[in-house]
Amino acid sequence: MTTSLPEEFISTMRETLGDEAEELFAALDSEAVTSIRLNPAKPAEVWSGESVGWCAMGRYLAERPSFTLDPLQHAGAYYVQEASSQFVAHLLSDINMEGKRVLDMCAAPGGKTTIYSTLVGRSGLVVANDINRSRALALSDNVQRWGMGNVLVTCTEPRHIGAFEEWFDVVAVDAPCSGEGMFRKMEEARSEWSPSSVGVCASRQREILTEAMRVLRPGGTLIYSTCTFNPTEDEGIVEWLMEEYGDELVASDRVATPDEWGVVRSDIGAFQAFHFYPHKARGEGFFAAVVRKKDGAQRRAMPKSRRKVFTPLTAAERSEVGRWVDDASRMAFRRIGDMIYGYDQDVVADVEVLSDSLSVIYSGVSMGQIFKGKLKPEHALALFVGLNEDVVQRVELDEETAISYLRRSDISVDGMADGINVVCYKGLPIGFVKRIGARCNNMYPKDLRILKQ
Repeated sequence: MTTSLPEEFISTMRETLGDEAEELFAALDSEAVTSIRLNPAKPAEVWSGESVGWCAMGRYLAERPSFTLDPLQHAGAYYVQEASSQFVAHLLSDINMEGKRVLDMCAAPGGKTTIYSTLVGRSGLVVANDINRSRALALSDNVQRWGMGNVLVTCTEPRHIGAFEEWFDVVAVDAPCSGEGMFRKMEEARSEWSPSSVGVCASRQREILTEAMRVLRPGGTLIYSTCTFNPTEDEGIVEWLMEEYGDELVASDRVATPDEWGVVRSDIGAFQAFHFYPHKARGEGFFAAVVRKKDGAQRRAMPKSRRKVFTPLTAAERSEVGRWVDDASRMAFRRIGDMIYGYDQDVVADVEVLSDSLSVIYSGVSMGQIFKGKLKPEHALALFVGLNEDVVQRVELDEETAISYLRRSDISVDGMADGINVVCYKGLPIGFVKRIGARCNNMYPKDLRILKQ
C-alpha cells in the first residue's frame, strides 16, 4: 500500500500550482519511468529505448530490466540515471567544455559527475565531493566504471574546498534537499519528509552555495539543482543568491526548452530556472537553475599544502606502466604508497595541489603495483577508456560466462594466454584474469562481485 502524500506538502503544492496540483498528486501515484544514459566513450549494443529530449545519450526504457545481471552495466557502457537529472548536460551544451575544471560539490552517487566527466574529456578534471565517506566510496566505484580517468573524488566539508578560490570553470551544487521529487520513485521519501526538514535543508543549501561562489572563477558557470518541488529550497534559494551575489552575476546564454519537453521555466534575476513536474515532463521531480559569474581578473588562490602525497616513478617503472595505456606521452604517473595512478599531463599539477590539501578518496586511474619490474594491474585500469588494447590478450565472454566472472566464479581458460588477460563482453572490458597453467585466477574485486541470484 502506498504511503499517503504528507498533508503539509499537499497544501504547499496547492498554493504553488493551484488547480494543477491535483494532476501532480495523481502523477506521483503513477508508475515511475526507467531511464539510462549511454557512455559515448564505450559504444555497445545496450538496452534500446526512446531518446530523452534534453540529453542526446539519454534513453527511456519500456520496462526496468535486471541491471545487476547485465555485464555491460558493469563495463560502464551506461549509467542508470533518472531522466530529469540528465538535464544538467543540456545546461552546458552551448559551452565548449573540453579541458575545463568542474567541481561537483554534492556528487554521490555519481550520475551528474559522469556527465561532467564525459563533457570535459580526458584533458579536463572533475572534482567530485561528498561529505559521507561510504557515499564517496560508492561514487569512486561509479567513476571508475565510467572509465574516463579524469575525476578526483574527495570527502570533505565544502568550506575546505572553498579555500581553492576562483579555481573552477563550472561549479555544480546538486544540493541535499527534502526530496519531494522522489515521492513517486521512493516510498521512504514520503515517510521521512517533514516540514522542518525543508528549513534545515535550505540553511545547508545556503552554506554550500556560499563556498560554491568562492571557488567559481570569473566568467564561470554555476548550476544549482535539487530533487524537490519546494519553493523554499528552489526559487527561495535562487532569490537569496541574487540578494547576496547579484552584483557578481550575469545571465548565461539562453537555454532552449521546446514545449514538447514539458519543462516549466522562469527567470529569477540573472538566473534561468527550470522545474520538472512528473505530470508535465517525462521524469521525476527536479529543479535546476543556471547563471554565470561576471568576467574579471582571476586570482586562483592556493591553500597551504598540508603534506606531499605523491612520489615519482623511476624511468623503468614509467616505461612499464606506460605500455598499458594508449598514449603514454599524454599521461603522467605518480605513486601513493605502493599504488601507481595515472593522470592526463594537463591536470596532474592541479591534482597534486588538491591532493596535498584535501581528503582524497580516489583520483585519475588506479594503474596497479609494480612487482619484479612488472605491473600487476588494478581493476580500474581494465575499465579505463585509455587502456592499450594490445597490451595483453583480450578474451571475449558470452553472457553466462561474463556473469560467472562478475560473481568471481571459476571460468574456463579457453582462448587465454598465460599470465594476465583482459576479459570482455560485447567488445568492452569487464576486468582482468590471470591464467596459470590450466586454471584461471579471477581478479574481479571481491567487494564488487554480483551477489544477486
